[in-house]
Amino acid sequence: VTGGSSGIGKCIAIECYKQGAFITLIARDENKLLQTKKEIEKYSVNDKQVVLCISVDVSKDYEQVENVLKQAQEKLGPVDMLVNCAGTSVTGKFEDIEVNSFERLMAVNYLGSVYPSRAVIATMKERRMGRIVFVSSQAGQLGLFGYTAYSPTKFALRGLAEALQMEVKPYNVYVTVAYPPDTDTPGFAEESKTKPLETKLISETSSVCQAEQVARVIVKDAIQGNFNSSVGSDGYMLSILTSGMSPVTSITEGLQQVVCMGIFRIIGLFYLGSFDSIVRRCMMQREKSESTDKTE
Repeated sequence: VTGGSSGIGKCIAIECYKQGAFITLIARDENKLLQTKKEIEKYSVNDKQVVLCISVDVSKDYEQVENVLKQAQEKLGPVDMLVNCAGTSVTGKFEDIEVNSFERLMAVNYLGSVYPSRAVIATMKERRMGRIVFVSSQAGQLGLFGYTAYSPTKFALRGLAEALQMEVKPYNVYVTVAYPPDTDTPGFAEESKTKPLETKLISETSSVCQAEQVARVIVKDAIQGNFNSSVGSDGYMLSILTSGMSPVTSITEGLQQVVCMGIFRIIGLFYLGSFDSIVRRCMMQREKSESTDKTE
């Protein structure tokens, strides 16, 4: 589990550990990793289970990522499931975001998933088994105000997941791309400190989920080999609306998409109208406030 020292990644690791898995946690902060390791070990179901910690930046050096994953496999055996959960966020208006933030987010959120996946895929294909999970976001299905740096990196994961799934499916290797909503994590709390007003108001139109709930859904979908993993009714609707040419796990899933697409598109248009209205109101209030300040 990359990004496994906190948030959704940590909860996914706990969920897998509860099911008897051996866990390798990968993150940058060694102290947080060791603290998380102790927390996870409380949920062991047998004496043989192991939690291995690796401190590395998965977005910087592919060879380093490849080497540490080789070491992990030498200690614990081949990777049955890789969960790419390392990620970060920057919010703000397009023109206010530093250019290097766009580069950094693409490195962490996209390449930080490419590198670990690239390091394990050959072995999975050889063994004719494996699961790769990409943790995207609902902001990877729908571009929203304030997420011009973040959303593209999460959209990119879907493109990677779709192309990779077509390559590895004949080898009995399955890809899952998860689209969690706003989730109560340290990263979300940090992001909320700098969110533009428009982004906050749009986010408030849906509730904040708990990381444990999101983790349970992702692990369940990954084990079942589902391509899409969504949480709640809003997540289900978004997955239908954005299904396009994405893979389906069953004929039933495909039929649901065909039947529901039209009505969900109508509902979606109301949401988009509401979001546009929020943005316009904020702009008008800002202009009015600026005009008043100039007059004074």
